[in-house]
Amino acid sequence: MTAPHPYADKLAPIPVLRRSVEVMGGETVYWEYGEEDAHTTLLLVHGFRGDHHGLEPVVANLPGFRIIAPDLPGFGETAPIPHRVHDLELYAQWLDGFAAAVAPGAPVLGHSFGSIVASAAVAGGLPTDRLVLVNPIGAPALEGPRGFLTRLAVLYYRAAARLPAPVGDALLRNRLIVRGMSVAMVKTRQPLLRRFVHDQHDRYFSRFADRDVLLQAFVASVSHDVREFAPRISQPTLLVAAQLDDITPIEAERALRGMFRDAELVEIAGVGHLIHYETPEPAAAAISRFLAPSADGTR
Repeated sequence: MTAPHPYADKLAPIPVLRRSVEVMGGETVYWEYGEEDAHTTLLLVHGFRGDHHGLEPVVANLPGFRIIAPDLPGFGETAPIPHRVHDLELYAQWLDGFAAAVAPGAPVLGHSFGSIVASAAVAGGLPTDRLVLVNPIGAPALEGPRGFLTRLAVLYYRAAARLPAPVGDALLRNRLIVRGMSVAMVKTRQPLLRRFVHDQHDRYFSRFADRDVLLQAFVASVSHDVREFAPRISQPTLLVAAQLDDITPIEAERALRGMFRDAELVEIAGVGHLIHYETPEPAAAAISRFLAPSADGTR
């Protein structure tokens, strides 16, 4: 049974179009929300194993924006880039090309793994005047108290890639394992919201192209973090962090802020790594304020 969408009433009035564009020899599918003549265009980069749907609760709380939300190569409706390893270099190059084709100069928002991709692209020269990172990966996943669990996850993805194709694919898409991942991340005690989060993961966490791309993207996600790129980012940056995040502790997010030349940290209480699902309203309020045109007309 489909769980009720708690943000449906806000999302419904926002116009949305499905579009596609060729980037790096592959077709990138993306969704355009809002009016074309909106005061601000914002480009979204979703996290690992998700697709554009995951950031729709944030979109629902940003009326008046034009928002561009692609599915990353190898996820959702976007096919992998032909003949390429899907490592961080690939994703950063893809984002640079996609932005140039669809939303040149627009502010960029990255969530989770998307925060690494966006930071790598901006540090590498992606033209933008603002950067927003939600649940930024601000600490090495392979170190610290959760390092052991991360290494187990690496073994899981590697084993699934080496097993006979039907067995490996079934393991990666196993609903019990997907639900276990969802339960491990959710923090809200609201039954309807928990049900919605689990339903979203059931629907979209297995919409990856194949197990090889999934493994490559996972290795990229745990082999890098935003700290690598922060010192090379001069653009004003907003970090929207969760005080209960198990992936990057809030103390690490506070340290990350100091690595940027110009960064603001907004902390959200009572939520973990699922700000986009559980607390999109305060996240969107911070984003809207950060991107609001200034008195001289700039952003």
